[in-house]
Amino acid sequence: MKGAMYRSLQRRIILVTLLVSYAPLFILGFSIYYQFYNTCRDLTEQQLRYRAQAQAAVVDLFLKEHSAILSAMADTNRFDFMVEDRNLSRILEVMNNRAGGFVDLGVINSDGLQRTYIGPYELEGLNYYDEPWFAETMARGLHVSDVFLGFRRSPHFIIAVRRQEGNRTWILRSTVDSEVFGSLVRAAQVGRTGDAYIVNRDGTFQTSPRFGGKILDPFFLPTNLFGGSTTVLERKTDGHTRLYAGTWLKNNKWLLVVNQGTEEEMSRLFATRDLEIIIICGGMLVILLATVFITRALVGRLQQNDQKVSELNAQLIQSDKLAALGKMAAGVAHEINNPLAVIQQKTGWMEDLLEEEELKQSENIEEFKNSLQKIEEHVDRARKVVHGMLGYARKMEPHLEDVDVNGTLKQTTELLANYARINNIDIQTDFGADLPIIAADQAQLQQVFFNLITNAIDAIGQNGEIRIISEKVQDQIRVHVQDNGPGMTEEQQRRVFDPFYTTKTTGKGTGLGLWISYSIIEKMGGTIAVHSRQGEGARFTVQMPIVIPEKK
Repeated sequence: MKGAMYRSLQRRIILVTLLVSYAPLFILGFSIYYQFYNTCRDLTEQQLRYRAQAQAAVVDLFLKEHSAILSAMADTNRFDFMVEDRNLSRILEVMNNRAGGFVDLGVINSDGLQRTYIGPYELEGLNYYDEPWFAETMARGLHVSDVFLGFRRSPHFIIAVRRQEGNRTWILRSTVDSEVFGSLVRAAQVGRTGDAYIVNRDGTFQTSPRFGGKILDPFFLPTNLFGGSTTVLERKTDGHTRLYAGTWLKNNKWLLVVNQGTEEEMSRLFATRDLEIIIICGGMLVILLATVFITRALVGRLQQNDQKVSELNAQLIQSDKLAALGKMAAGVAHEINNPLAVIQQKTGWMEDLLEEEELKQSENIEEFKNSLQKIEEHVDRARKVVHGMLGYARKMEPHLEDVDVNGTLKQTTELLANYARINNIDIQTDFGADLPIIAADQAQLQQVFFNLITNAIDAIGQNGEIRIISEKVQDQIRVHVQDNGPGMTEEQQRRVFDPFYTTKTTGKGTGLGLWISYSIIEKMGGTIAVHSRQGEGARFTVQMPIVIPEKK
């Protein structure tokens, strides 16, 4: 019952301790992760925003530079000079030497007719009057077009400037190298998941994205989500979360978009999260092991203390019982001694009568003698019981003298050697060599050893072995008397030191030997304990404090 109670207590202590320990650990871990997540997310957004702004400035500069070069060439050269193939080719060469990225160059008159063309396509003589970019250039003077197919049927965009020369109006137009421009835009992409591209107001790709599309394909996000300044959005596609940073170029018709997968950008966070999980799990394991170990130790100590308290209570009860029995024994012994003396006196008188001539001739003389002998035997037995009761009732303090425990054991063993030999019982001894001389009552101590060894011989009966061991354990001397007899039940072990309790057959024991031995050792400040299992013999252990003779 108590074992189940202690197990339940242990489980409750472990559960409460783990709850109290784990709750702050989880809260701390979540707080650290949440703060670190927000910090990493903010840093990722800031980096993405910075890359979008920086690359937008680079693209703006590229377009501004190329537009300026084209305008400079138109402003410094006359129409008649430009329509010469040789001159136009030289101008294209100069433009590429200064900036690069110009694919071709063409001169178009006010009617939209391309008078001269230098480049890889057959475009000379084509009329662009109906093309949207032509009207925009004539109206604004400078135009950077969206990407379109045109006559060449391949995606490209152009820069065109208008030149007013007297009454003559003409346009100088150049196609920008899509590869050069696309490489410039893609320079903003970073890592395995990074991407950068340009879309126009209508949401059409102006440069080829790295993932999921090509030039002139529609962009899946509405461009009106991106405001005037750099805007960062989060979207989930194909099970992956990506951040999109968009910045409008200065021409306010192109949007530079830089995006990045959060898994890659937050890899440090995930590594930290994994490390945090490992640390927390390790901490939880350590807390669990420590809690179980400490709780078991505490509950075990509590159980031991409870057991000691129970033993002390049992000893107190035993002491009270013995004290009460002692008082009763004193009165009973005095009352019984007188009748026993009278019985013994009358028995002796009757024996004397049987020696007279008349009674000797009786045919029942032998029966008379046997009866008187039995009366004397039982009177003698009753005297021994009364003597033992009186000895306990008087509570005589032990007479301290120098005692060699090993010597006392040896003398006692020699006294009982013949009794053991007759019953074919072998007595083995293992006396500790480091036992000191102690202050004790040798006669009473010998009586204790005599009772224990005699009980062991009686328990074995015939053909067995007794081991007597003495040893010094810290400030105590221990003597073990162990037999290989039939052993005792738990009930017998609980009552074995009670007065008048015996495991021997009726008429063979008074039940006072162990009771008196217990009392003697208790007065010496020691203890007697029994350990036994049925069929495995019994071991009585006498433990006495070492009292050096100088302090007696």
